[in-house]
Amino acid sequence: MIAIKWVSLGFVLVLLLSFGYSYAKATQTRTEPAGQSWSTARRTSAGIAPDPARLKSIAIIQIYAAPTYGWRGLVAVHPWIIYKREGETEFTRYDVISWGSTNVVRRDYAIQDGYWFGSQPRILVDHRGAQAQIMIPKIEAAIKSYPYPHTYHAWPGPNSNTFIAHIGREVPDLQLDLPSNAIGKDYRGITNPIGLPPSGRGVQVSLLGLLGVTLGVEEGIEVNVPEVLVLVFFLLLRLARSSKVIRKAYRRIHELVILGVALPRTGAGG
Repeated sequence: MIAIKWVSLGFVLVLLLSFGYSYAKATQTRTEPAGQSWSTARRTSAGIAPDPARLKSIAIIQIYAAPTYGWRGLVAVHPWIIYKREGETEFTRYDVISWGSTNVVRRDYAIQDGYWFGSQPRILVDHRGAQAQIMIPKIEAAIKSYPYPHTYHAWPGPNSNTFIAHIGREVPDLQLDLPSNAIGKDYRGITNPIGLPPSGRGVQVSLLGLLGVTLGVEEGIEVNVPEVLVLVFFLLLRLARSSKVIRKAYRRIHELVILGVALPRTGAGG
């Protein structure tokens, strides 16, 4: 029973740390005033992307992520990738957008480092120079080979995180490490449950991103467990503990009866 308690405690701590990390990252970059409409939320530059004109001679690749709009930003992020080759003076941006077109993979939908509906983005990947120049054709090939160009599901995927994770798998030199609240990054088709993690280095077993385990160079060890299974686990644990208390009480009463002290004696002489 002690071992079960320690395992349960460790499981709870992992869940709390994961949620706490995601919550901290999300709230750290949220800037929109309470009640602000998505249509008026800030979309201007965050001022964190390098100047492509000034760095014309340098190839650059960056991947950003920002909390999604509204309350979902506490538990989810939206990522995108920007890049430019040597000699280019403008970035090309790609991300997956669920509205406005039947093709969800969009080029230059927004500015390179813009706030995502009021949420400030942060840089996940930054590569420059000759290595970036070599990776750009591979990135473009990965974009073209994305298996869900006309499909979008906020949960469990495929979505914008699935798209960036696909690029990471195809181009391991990006060393991509998507945050734990990048819902959809572990989405895999039902016929392809085993493969590479989003970092492109390691192994992943995932059932539609709902249930699985990831062992990756960048990710470390990650376990995906649906919330309903977590509730069932604690319910079963609770029942197991309760049943043990009942069994202990039953055994104790049985021992007392056998010893003859379970019931008070009557009619005994003094």
